[in-house]
Amino acid sequence: MSVRQILTSLVLSALLCGASSLAQAQSAAPKGATKDAAKPAATEKPAAAAKPGAAAKPAAKPEAAAAAGGAEPTLIGQFGTWGAYTATPNGKKVCFALAKPSSSKTNPPNRPRDPAYAFVSTRPAEKVTNEVSIMIGYALKPGSESSLEVGGASYAMYTQGDGLWIKNAAEEERMVDAMRKAADVTVKGVSAKGTETTDTFSLKGLSQALDRLAQDCRR
Repeated sequence: MSVRQILTSLVLSALLCGASSLAQAQSAAPKGATKDAAKPAATEKPAAAAKPGAAAKPAAKPEAAAAAGGAEPTLIGQFGTWGAYTATPNGKKVCFALAKPSSSKTNPPNRPRDPAYAFVSTRPAEKVTNEVSIMIGYALKPGSESSLEVGGASYAMYTQGDGLWIKNAAEEERMVDAMRKAADVTVKGVSAKGTETTDTFSLKGLSQALDRLAQDCRR
């Protein structure tokens, strides 16, 4: 699978299928409420079945497949480890920065999983700016909480399927500001099978990527 195909599938699964319900949950809930994205759960796979890009294919819906042509992402700049992309699912512009982990660990060691990705996305039509989400690469333990550590602070992350979002929406702006200044961010989670994971994402280039997206998303 090409990088473009992976990105298209990621956009469709993380944004097209989940953006509407996530936005509704945010607008209906008071500040500090949890976020919900109604995303299809992925499953941990045996080593023989784990392939690069497999995380990009969580249960594609027919309407998502039909919209793939219009939602195909365009790379508008590469800044350090972060790519800046735009896409137009359902005719609505989405801008996002995307990166893979610089290092990943599991406990017990060497447990198979799909690739993880970090997103920082902006959806002007929904008045969403710099929303942080992680596609963790496995089905998270139901009811579990994950954490994102950056700049000496730890932020509780709400989990749904194979995705993570900040639990207290009122802290998101502060978290993004810390991500702009820090060298890296660490994300910890627990899979449905009890595997503990620690992913570290380099933040080199994130600030520049977000500035570039802020300019592009005004258009």
